[in-house]
Amino acid sequence: MQRGVVGAANLNMVLQEALNPHGEGLRRSGFVYRPNDKVMQIKNNYDKEVFNGDIGIIESVDMQDRTLLVNFDGRRIEYDATELDELVHAYVTTIHKAQGFEYPIVVMPVLMNHNVMLQRNLIYTGITRAKKILVMVGTKKALFYAVRNVTVTKRNTLLKERLASEIQVRKPGRIYYLDFGNPAASMQMVAEEKAPYGNE
Repeated sequence: MQRGVVGAANLNMVLQEALNPHGEGLRRSGFVYRPNDKVMQIKNNYDKEVFNGDIGIIESVDMQDRTLLVNFDGRRIEYDATELDELVHAYVTTIHKAQGFEYPIVVMPVLMNHNVMLQRNLIYTGITRAKKILVMVGTKKALFYAVRNVTVTKRNTLLKERLASEIQVRKPGRIYYLDFGNPAASMQMVAEEKAPYGNE
């Protein structure tokens, strides 16, 4: 989760102060962005060609021009101070944001503070983000609660109803039965009328 003492937002602030406490940085919405901070893009930005979930390192901060430069795997992208709402610190991330990624080492808090999110599928996703080492910090009670919680939220998409009006089931035109006493036994058994597909 983002909120709470052990939420991603607070843990990012705590870890930034522990790992990268010094140096000037740009401030926005109560956060400070310093050189060497690990950050994540949280919105698709097609102009900059950076996308939701991309992780980079702040290389430099220009206090005079109020810009910073982020290195995304060798691609250097400049952000103006007004664009910092597209970046969050990424010392910690939620399991939702980590989906599709793997990391050498994962430290995952599992506490009853997260009781709304304690579900078996999320625990599984968190565990499988780790390539080599997984460290779970928390309580056995929270882990057992999550493992037992297999409730899957029902999704009301109306997909069946939407497809029903688009799909028409067509029956075969005529059926022919093979006569094995007939030399033409190799004839086609089933002939279907040509069914239109799409707009044809």
